Amino acid sequence: MKQCITNSIIHTGEDILREKNIIVEHGVIQTITDEKPEGVAVIDLKGLNIAAGFIDIQINGGEKFYFTQTPEAATLQDICDASLQHGATHILPCLISSSHQTILQAIDTIKEFMKTHPAVIGMHLEGPFINPQKRGAHVAALIRKPTDAELQEIIYFGKGIIKVMTVAPECFTDAQLAMLQDNGIILSAGHSTINCKQAQYYFLKGITLVTHLFNAMTQFGHREPGLVGAVLQNDDVYAPIILDGQHCDYVAAQVAYKAKGEKLFLISDAAFLGRKVKAFSWGDFNMQLTEDGNYRNTDGNLAGASISMIEAVQNAKQHLHISTAEAIKMATCRVAKAIRCEDRVGYIKPGYPATFVQFDDDLKNIESLVL
Repeated sequence: MKQCITNSIIHTGEDILREKNIIVEHGVIQTITDEKPEGVAVIDLKGLNIAAGFIDIQINGGEKFYFTQTPEAATLQDICDASLQHGATHILPCLISSSHQTILQAIDTIKEFMKTHPAVIGMHLEGPFINPQKRGAHVAALIRKPTDAELQEIIYFGKGIIKVMTVAPECFTDAQLAMLQDNGIILSAGHSTINCKQAQYYFLKGITLVTHLFNAMTQFGHREPGLVGAVLQNDDVYAPIILDGQHCDYVAAQVAYKAKGEKLFLISDAAFLGRKVKAFSWGDFNMQLTEDGNYRNTDGNLAGASISMIEAVQNAKQHLHISTAEAIKMATCRVAKAIRCEDRVGYIKPGYPATFVQFDDDLKNIESLVL
């Protein structure tokens, strides 16, 4: 049956439309029109705003399970369910530094899951080919230099599944980086010690994304601007940010927004959503929820975030001093562009999935709406 979403302010990702109706059939947007067809189910939003659902490209766990520990379908279902409750209708589950066998298992799990769950649009492989000096909470024993043989096997099994791969570029040869890029993997520079000049070199080699701006990278200085400075200076590089006030100060986020504009977008990097998991460990990896509401390991390092995409959007409006429409774009169309999926998610357009968020003008109330 067709459905008609009416009486809403529509944030398409390109325009803001009023007094229009969204016609949906079989979970797909058919048209945006002045007409209200007869014989369709009417969804009256009573003046609320509506936008495409949020996209979270770095999410580690749901309310119960952590993907790197249990890269299984039940974990993905938990992450999808929890993400949907927190406004994210499309996600890239994240696998942090792991053994080769675990990477292949995660790829296979996501590959099968994607066949019946369109909320998962790929995988984010964060490590294990990172710089141990910037490993953060990643287990040191799992971090390693890439070999051609391991990369070729990851590419073979992960082609079309791995959407984003966080790498420390200095740990790779140029040929290895090119091999990954040539096979459709978007490389994100992170957990890296490269300086500003080196970063610009890798940006010229086609890296257009970094992993959680400010965190696990060389910082901005007036004599050595670091990877942070290179990102802020380069107009072609997208910068995701964990906007919780802990992973970076809100003033730093304001500076980043002024420098990056439309290339700055939001991620959760949540270890778990909902803050229901108070402590967690497996092997040499551990974290606990501290009194300030953040996950830290026994070394005191942040071990993933506890923020949701809804909270990130709310914080963007409040602390970046931007409009509601701008905050929404930081979690929708701009994310889609960063991972080259703008042709299928992130907008309200004919042919796009009928996965939305509905919200009031000041973003105090945000809910998912999936038809």
